[in-house]
Amino acid sequence: MKEKYLEYISAIRRYSPRTCEIYRAALDEYEQYCGEFPASLNLRSVRNYEVWLMDERHESPSTVNLHLSVLSGFCRFLMKEGALSSNPVKLTPRPKQPKRLPAFYREGPVREYFDSTSHDAGQDSFDLLMSLPSGDSTAAFLYNRRLSRLIISVLYGTGLRRSELIGLNCADFDAARASVHVTGKGGKMREIPLLPSLCKEISLYLETAEKMTGRQPDRTSPLLVNLKGNRLYPVYVDRVVKAELGGVEGMNARKSPHVLRHTLATQLLDGGAELNSIKELLGHSSLAATQVYTHNTVERLKSVYNNAHPRAKNGGKNGN
Repeated sequence: MKEKYLEYISAIRRYSPRTCEIYRAALDEYEQYCGEFPASLNLRSVRNYEVWLMDERHESPSTVNLHLSVLSGFCRFLMKEGALSSNPVKLTPRPKQPKRLPAFYREGPVREYFDSTSHDAGQDSFDLLMSLPSGDSTAAFLYNRRLSRLIISVLYGTGLRRSELIGLNCADFDAARASVHVTGKGGKMREIPLLPSLCKEISLYLETAEKMTGRQPDRTSPLLVNLKGNRLYPVYVDRVVKAELGGVEGMNARKSPHVLRHTLATQLLDGGAELNSIKELLGHSSLAATQVYTHNTVERLKSVYNNAHPRAKNGGKNGN
């Protein structure tokens, strides 16, 4: 039944390969600790497993809740299949986890990064690369610098998830409409507008990619490729983001693609964008997922208030 469930979430629910891997690992761990499914799915076993994760494995509340969510989904599937009469996970108290605000980068350091790397995406660098043989080491260096800068530009300029960035094909980029078509979670499609500067950066990059890899791209060819002409992969993108942003002063948050997504959402909200518009841009399934960014704005407002309000400065005492 476990394999049938994993096939169901992959083929029918269309969960991403990474999510399916996480589900498989969680189910395997439970089965190893508690015994075979579905006999081991009872309230006592689930509770013992939860305690083991917290006390023996010292897992965080979020990780424990992830394991319980996976088990709960599996139980619901087994109930539909008639292999389980009830869902014991629903009766299992879950550990409370502190609410964390989405991490993001301040506008100043982001601007500093793009200013300091503008030459990597510029015309002069492009002209030099195109004048060199494709096998030249300088050309390879210039190409990698252009690709690295473009990865940051697209992530920050569109708010794409890492998987969405990697999955982009040449046909998804529409220079005429200044937009990119994205296939998000659950196969949902959305169109994201692009700034003219980002459109030009992508267009110049595509010319350099054709020269350096010797490929003749078609509609299904990956938009972003390494020097071997292969589609990028998650670790590659993570390394680029860490390397590109690691040396920028003031970028104190974790260096990851998702923080760039949080940064765009936060800055759009600060700039007056409506929540519904941000929701559509990010591809959120519900407005509740987007509303979390309002907390960042409220926290900054509190900081400004406490630093500027006369009574706040004085501890809120009457008469001042």
